[in-house]
Amino acid sequence: MRAPLIIDRSQDAHFMREALALAAQGAALGEVPVGAVLVQNGVIVGCGFNCPITTHDPSAHAEMVAIRAAAHAAVNYRLPGSTLYVTLEPCSMCAGLIVHTRVQRVVYGAREPKAGVVISQGAFFNQAFLNHRVLVEGGVLGEECGALLSAFFKARREQR
Repeated sequence: MRAPLIIDRSQDAHFMREALALAAQGAALGEVPVGAVLVQNGVIVGCGFNCPITTHDPSAHAEMVAIRAAAHAAVNYRLPGSTLYVTLEPCSMCAGLIVHTRVQRVVYGAREPKAGVVISQGAFFNQAFLNHRVLVEGGVLGEECGALLSAFFKARREQR
C-alpha cells in the first residue's frame, strides 16, 4: 500500500513566477510567451520557454524543453515526484510527455481554450487508458499568465 500523497501548495506562486519570467524571455525573442519549470524536492531541475520558431523544432514547447532538461540532468527519462509549473494549459503533445515521464503534478496558469487538453478541450489526464495519473491545479497566477499572452498577441496584431 502506498503512503498518502502530501501536496505542498505553498510554493506554487513562487515557481509560477519563475515560469512567467521564462515566458517573458521567450516573448523577447518573438516566441509565444509560455514558460515552464520542473521542480523536484523544492528545487528547479529543468526550465524552458517556447522556442519552436528560433530552434526550428515544432516540439520545442516550454514543457518539452523543461522536461528534456530535467531528464538529461537526472540521467533518467522518468521524473517521479516532480511538479511541472507552466504558464499555459498544456496541449495534447505536452500532456502525453507529462504522462510518459511520470510527472506527479501539473500546475498551470492560464487556460488555453483552443488547444488545452487539461480542461478546455477535454480532460486528457482523466482518461482510463493512461497508466499514470497526474494531479492538476489550474489558474495559479492565471490573470498574469493570460495578460502576458494577451499583450504579446495584441502587439503582434498591431505590427501587422
